[in-house]
Amino acid sequence: MTAVLRVENLVRHFGGVKAVNNVGFEVAPGELRALIGPNGAGKSTCFNMLMGQLKPTAGKVFLNGEDITGRPPREIWRLGVGRTFQITGTYQSMTVAENVQMALISHHRKLFSVLPRAHRLYREEALDLLETVGMVDQADRACAILAYGDLKRLELAIALANSPRLLLMDEPTAGMAPRERINLMQLTSDIVRDRGVSVLFTEHDMDVVFAHSHHIMVLNRGELIAEGSAAEVRADARVQEVYLGGGTLFAAEDAHA
Repeated sequence: MTAVLRVENLVRHFGGVKAVNNVGFEVAPGELRALIGPNGAGKSTCFNMLMGQLKPTAGKVFLNGEDITGRPPREIWRLGVGRTFQITGTYQSMTVAENVQMALISHHRKLFSVLPRAHRLYREEALDLLETVGMVDQADRACAILAYGDLKRLELAIALANSPRLLLMDEPTAGMAPRERINLMQLTSDIVRDRGVSVLFTEHDMDVVFAHSHHIMVLNRGELIAEGSAAEVRADARVQEVYLGGGTLFAAEDAHA
């Protein structure tokens, strides 16, 4: 079976700093895969290359067998890759439903031709996505008054607007309360199961990672040092020394991402 995402020997240098160095992996259809490592491990730089925000110094990225290396983010999005970010970005003056509708309008390539009647377009489709993330009862609320956990769920609905085959989630539970974290990741697991979407996510909450990941990769100084199941990663001596044991062997990277 063809991998949804295949990464080959991915490299990104910032001057003399090797933020990502010879990283390779695959994400299978319907897989929920975690990429972990403390701040500075290279996670954000890796994500930005996968989504086109950064061009690799070397290496290749394939989506369903097609080379997408260095393509612009909008083109990658149209090929079926969604993304959520550490900091949510929504139109605060619009309602919950209108935010999803705007994503759907863009997906259907009607952004500039329908603005005067945008509030009427794709509403039912937007409500279906809001139903998926448990937000349909808040469809007509303004985003400006939403709780942070609800904003995260809305962002997930927006990320699903282009019917992605692959979803990149950059620290999806950052800033959330413990119960909200559990609920959001359970929701993500349900989406993986029900829609067959593949998910690659970064996360600092190890309880979330070990509870929900099908496969875990550990990044240190831009290099993959371990991967496997939760039990295998927990037992890996390098992970215990460098990451889970609170080591300080990580180079600063997020300032460059």
